Amino acid sequence: MEAEKIKTKIRKKDKLLSDRYINLDPSGYFIIKVDHIKKIILVEHFLNKIDNKGYAIDPITNEPIACDSIIKRKENVTFEGHSAKELGILITENRNDLISKFDHALYLGRELQKAEQCLLEESIYIQD
Repeated sequence: MEAEKIKTKIRKKDKLLSDRYINLDPSGYFIIKVDHIKKIILVEHFLNKIDNKGYAIDPITNEPIACDSIIKRKENVTFEGHSAKELGILITENRNDLISKFDHALYLGRELQKAEQCLLEESIYIQD
C-alpha cells in the first residue's frame, strides 16, 4: 500500500511540473515515436525560432507552431535506435547543435527512457 501512496505523490508532482511554464529551446524540439512493428524508437528533430513572447515559430514562415496543427512540418534530422542510451549518444555525441538547454537535455533523456520502456513492454508511448 505504501508503494501506491508514493506513486500517487510522484504522479501529482510530475503533473505540476509538466504544467509549469518553460522557456523553449531555440535549437528546436523533438518528437519521439515508438514503432512496435520495426521494434525501434524514432526521434525527429524540428527547427524553430523563439519569438519575443516565448512562442516557438517556424524559422521559414515566422508563423507560430501549433501543437495541434494538421500541417506536417519537415523534420531537420531523424534518429533511430533501440534504447535510450543509444539514441542519447547519437543525438549528443554526433551533433552538438540540437540542444542548447540543460532542462531540454534532461527532458529528452527522461522521454527516451520512457519510450524504451514502452518498446520493451509493447505498450503505448505518449510524449509528455
